Amino acid sequence: MEFKRYQLYPRVINDLKQRSTIGIIFYLSTACIVLFTDNYYIRYPEFSNPFIFSLSGICLLRLLHLYIAKWAKPKFENVNNYIFILSVAVTALIWGIGFAKFMIQDGELSATLLMTMCTIGLCAGGSVAFIPDLRLSISFSFFMLVPAIGVMGFYQMNMPMVFSISIFFIYLCLIAHRGNREYWDALENEYLLEEKSKVLETISRIDGLTDLYNRRYFDEAFSFEWSRSLRQQISISIIIFDIDGFKRINDEYGHLAGDHYLKATATTIKNIFKRETDIIARYGGDEFIAIIPNKPLENVCMMAEKVRLKIAALHLEYEGQILQTTISTGAAICVPDKNDKPQSLISNADKALYQSKTSGRNQVTGNS
Repeated sequence: MEFKRYQLYPRVINDLKQRSTIGIIFYLSTACIVLFTDNYYIRYPEFSNPFIFSLSGICLLRLLHLYIAKWAKPKFENVNNYIFILSVAVTALIWGIGFAKFMIQDGELSATLLMTMCTIGLCAGGSVAFIPDLRLSISFSFFMLVPAIGVMGFYQMNMPMVFSISIFFIYLCLIAHRGNREYWDALENEYLLEEKSKVLETISRIDGLTDLYNRRYFDEAFSFEWSRSLRQQISISIIIFDIDGFKRINDEYGHLAGDHYLKATATTIKNIFKRETDIIARYGGDEFIAIIPNKPLENVCMMAEKVRLKIAALHLEYEGQILQTTISTGAAICVPDKNDKPQSLISNADKALYQSKTSGRNQVTGNS
């Protein structure tokens, strides 16, 4: 069972959006704390206004986009994903430029310290939040921290801080790489477990010999279709097929030959009843059963007749021997009433089958 990352990337994008939504509020609240503490905003309005307005603008756009993207058509999904990733990068870059500006200011030790603490916190939180996409996680840290590293390094200002921030950036990259691997390992295990569960569920519904549905699934499906027919007041039909003289095939040619003939019979029935709503199952032994919703009895019997003719004309070769017999069929139809029992329809089909058997076999009998 092969795992391909692109199969789950839409889920990863949704996960990233959920992880990042709460952070949008923290950008604005944290920026306000930094700018309005100790009257920094009043002293530097020429920097504070563009910073807070650009940050508010991109956060507002991100919130609007998250809302609009929920209602966008699937064909715009890739575009919306690119917009989301770009908006995250722009948010980090705006903050990173603001952080760089703080780091080269003189005489604003308390504001710079507060901005540094907030930046480290936001950067660490964002880097972890975006771990599902390694490129986004590293890019986020890059845009938050590298502008300050570059500006301070260019002006040769506070080089110990430059080295510290650089080490912190490398640390975040390593954490992002490890976290991303763990995230995808967990996601892969979850995906494979779900796929195995689906396979096991399918196997539990399928008859191993004929590849038709088994009796267990038939019972579930019949209960559902009966309820649906009762609710919508539409007809539901049951057809029971029974191979004539099947015991003779087993006795003369062996059980493997009998299995071979059962497979061929199942394929014949399945090739005629092709509607998605038609449910064909192995009912037990050499009996097959079909649920046909919302179809007149004459049409149901005509399709059963096609099966009868195909089986009558079937000369199946098995290890140099020709296997040939016929099939008898009983069909019944009803529009369920609340006082009716589902088993009554199967009973009527079984009675029709008995009539086919006692009337010479190799025939179709309908019972309404």
